[in-house]
Amino acid sequence: MRANPSKLPGMRRQPRQARSQERVNQILDVAEQMFIAEGYNATTTKAIAARAQVPIGSLYQFFPDKEAILQALATRYTEQLHQRFTKLHAAEITNLPLSTYVERVIDATNQFFTDYPGYHAIFMQVQGIMSELEAIETTVDVQLIRDWASYLSQRYSNWEHADYDAIAFVLVKAIGTLLWLSLSQEKSFRQHLVAETKRLTLSYLQSYFPDSLTRSN
Repeated sequence: MRANPSKLPGMRRQPRQARSQERVNQILDVAEQMFIAEGYNATTTKAIAARAQVPIGSLYQFFPDKEAILQALATRYTEQLHQRFTKLHAAEITNLPLSTYVERVIDATNQFFTDYPGYHAIFMQVQGIMSELEAIETTVDVQLIRDWASYLSQRYSNWEHADYDAIAFVLVKAIGTLLWLSLSQEKSFRQHLVAETKRLTLSYLQSYFPDSLTRSN
């Protein structure tokens, strides 16, 4: 699912018509493919426009430079991740055993990385050199922490608000870091690391919320 281009940062002009939005999506799709296959540094805006079959002037109407395209891609990835997380925490999941819940959360997050390989392939190339990307990542982490804390407070009612925030912070940072690091490993070892992430997450949550703990209504 694509993010709405009208919400993407770094753009010179926001698309207002369906045709313009489709053109922006085409630019982003092609840029993503080229950043993965040829590398971010080797890809030019001129090459992106040519591959996307968009006049270079039209590209510059929306994106002032290649960095703006990358910012828009980053936002699209993080919005897709947040949408999956929100969908995962539908009302019925509150009735699942904690172990099943953890399985679903880790599998869904890992599947996101599988479905969108560009998230890792592209950002490993530019990690630490663009503060705008770090800001986008921080923003989505804050939102995930807020959402997770809210979910935990609904499922379990025995803790203070600050406790839910701290637990959610640990979960988002630990799971995100471990699964991110697993992406650079061989397939069999990556699967092992995913399993270990599940074990770590379940043990951590059970230390606060054992399945026998009374849940809030």
